[in-house]
Amino acid sequence: MGRFTSCLVGAATACLLASSTAGALEAVTIRPLAEKTETASGQPITLPQKDVRVVVSTYDIAPGARLPVHKHPFARYAVVQGGTLEVTNAATGASATYRTGDVVIEMIDQWHHARNVGADAVKLLVIDQIEGPGGNTVLHPGH
Repeated sequence: MGRFTSCLVGAATACLLASSTAGALEAVTIRPLAEKTETASGQPITLPQKDVRVVVSTYDIAPGARLPVHKHPFARYAVVQGGTLEVTNAATGASATYRTGDVVIEMIDQWHHARNVGADAVKLLVIDQIEGPGGNTVLHPGH
C-alpha cells in the first residue's frame, strides 16, 4: 500500500503521492508568490458564479508599448516574469509599478491602462477567471 503525504499551504492544498514501490519523495520546495484578499485598487476579490472558465495566457509587451484604456469584468491575476510594467487607474490617476517576480491582482470593472516603462520586454503569465463565453478585457469606447 502506498504512502500519502499532504501539505497545506495558505488556502490551497497540495497533495503528493509517493508509493513504496516508486520510491520516496525526496524534496519539495513551495514558495508562495502572493496572498491577497483585494485587487490592486483595494476592491474585495469577487469571482464568477456560473459557467466559470479559467484561461491561462502569456503576454509579451515590447519596451515603450502602451496598452489602451480597458477593464476586466472578472478576476485577472498576472505574474511578472520579466520587465517593468506601470498600471494606472484611469479614474483616480493612481499608478503602481510591477517588476519581475511581482504578482498583480488586477482591478475588477475599473478603467485602467498600462505601459512598459523599462528597457526590456514585459513578460506576463496571466490567469483569468471568466463567466460564460467571451473574454475578460473590454476596451474603453473613447480610446
